[in-house]
Amino acid sequence: MDSARPAVLTPDAPPPERIDLGDLVIRRWQRRDSEAQFQAIEASYEELHAWMPWLPERRTRAQQRDFIEAAAANWPADGNCNYGLFDSAETVLGSLGLHDRVGPATLEIGYWCHTGYTGRGVITRSVAAVTAIALVLPGVERIEIHCDVANVRSAAVPRRLGWRLERTEPRERHAPGESGRGMVWVRERGDLPVGSGDQTSRAAQDGAADPTGR
Repeated sequence: MDSARPAVLTPDAPPPERIDLGDLVIRRWQRRDSEAQFQAIEASYEELHAWMPWLPERRTRAQQRDFIEAAAANWPADGNCNYGLFDSAETVLGSLGLHDRVGPATLEIGYWCHTGYTGRGVITRSVAAVTAIALVLPGVERIEIHCDVANVRSAAVPRRLGWRLERTEPRERHAPGESGRGMVWVRERGDLPVGSGDQTSRAAQDGAADPTGR
């Protein structure tokens, strides 16, 4: 987060810590999740390593505990709200973060899916639900997703949800699979019917419309 501008994510009006979609639960990481998240990242290492700058090499359990400790302690004091994605049995399916790092009145969503649970709509449904909620937070006018043009599966999520591709531009390569060209996908407050009914349920249903989605 840029300390020179006002924070978009603030402790006064944070996003909810838990979003229950029935068979899919989106909730704030807790300290007890450390080992389960470590195992999910380890199982998905080859795919995540290709695209995620935060995973240049395999994590240690100590590094994982540090991440979980920060995620559990800061909501959103450090400009990040990190969610785990779980099934009804509390199996880790992936992760989604809301990040205050791209500009005024704007949040960025980042995500990854456990390799064993891709193709089931987990990420699409989660992005839809969190976007609907984030866009009605005070001071939030816009959500962005940034991904490399070569990361076809990540780009498929905003495309499937009807987001607008605002631009494609050169950017530094920070992970082995990246091409050096990035896409910026955008969803704005005016794109959602603010204040009309249960937006979270509607967005989740939209995201679940394609059962083969990521």
